[in-house]
Amino acid sequence: MSSPSHVPVLLDRVVSLLAPALERDGAVLVDCTLGLGGHSEAVLARIAAARVVGIDRDPAALELASARLAPYGDRFTGVHAVYDEIPSVLRDLGMSHADGVLFDLGVSSMQLDVRERGFAYAEDAPLDMRMDGTTGPTAADVLNTYDAADLTRVLREYGEEKFARKIAAAIVREREKEPFARSGRLVELLYAEIPAPARRTGGHPAKRTFQALRMEVNDELAVLRRAIPAAIDAIGVGGRVVVESYHSLEDRLVKQAFTAATRSDVPEDLPFVPAGSEPALRLVTRGAEKASPEEIDENPRAASVRLRAIERVRERGAA
Repeated sequence: MSSPSHVPVLLDRVVSLLAPALERDGAVLVDCTLGLGGHSEAVLARIAAARVVGIDRDPAALELASARLAPYGDRFTGVHAVYDEIPSVLRDLGMSHADGVLFDLGVSSMQLDVRERGFAYAEDAPLDMRMDGTTGPTAADVLNTYDAADLTRVLREYGEEKFARKIAAAIVREREKEPFARSGRLVELLYAEIPAPARRTGGHPAKRTFQALRMEVNDELAVLRRAIPAAIDAIGVGGRVVVESYHSLEDRLVKQAFTAATRSDVPEDLPFVPAGSEPALRLVTRGAEKASPEEIDENPRAASVRLRAIERVRERGAA
């Protein structure tokens, strides 16, 4: 089996955003997308007071990260869960709140670099793409059972694929000859269906379709839509939620949730905000922060990152 590598995106900036919330004794970070544990390891190494609860829906990633973080002893706890389950994870661990919550969204190095998982279009592999390989439909199931309209919707919405309808029709036509099972055959179809001028721009022609299938298989947007409000609810005063997104739909959901959480209920035409009516949360970042050209040169996966952070400044409903 091939081995994964891991270069955390915006590592120093993420740790600096989380640090003010984690520098008190016993402070807890919930790393909702543990992956191979790069961000968690940096927090444990640099912030002596912090503990980390690492969540991952991928048992293989959880096993590797737990081994990596074993030197930190009981300062690290790994949990097999989906990240919209934050409330129950904290409750099961006897914790009333978190001090920091981190999301590093999208596909991880763990999944991309291990060929057998079927996430990467550069290698021929089984069309799986499940982050938790123990449950749920695979990418092959989607390709072989969705009708043309649903395939078009998935490719257009999640992959922003201009040729979604053409590709969907070809998938339906080709699966009648033989069901889809491996990524190589899908890549061949995409090369055949996407016109040559379009193939020469915008990266690999399979990139958008593979992204769309992955997001559909793992129900990523629906999970995120539940998870961000749950994370905001989970943090105490001084706590922060930090999110790295790599897709415009993900970033839009995060932006909308953060905007709603920091909006005042006071009517806009009121000349002042009465004491006790201030929003309970504030934005820490101005807009979405991006990676520097230098980091993108070193780590191409940083090219599309959008980083946002929010902080709770007072208790909900506090006067």
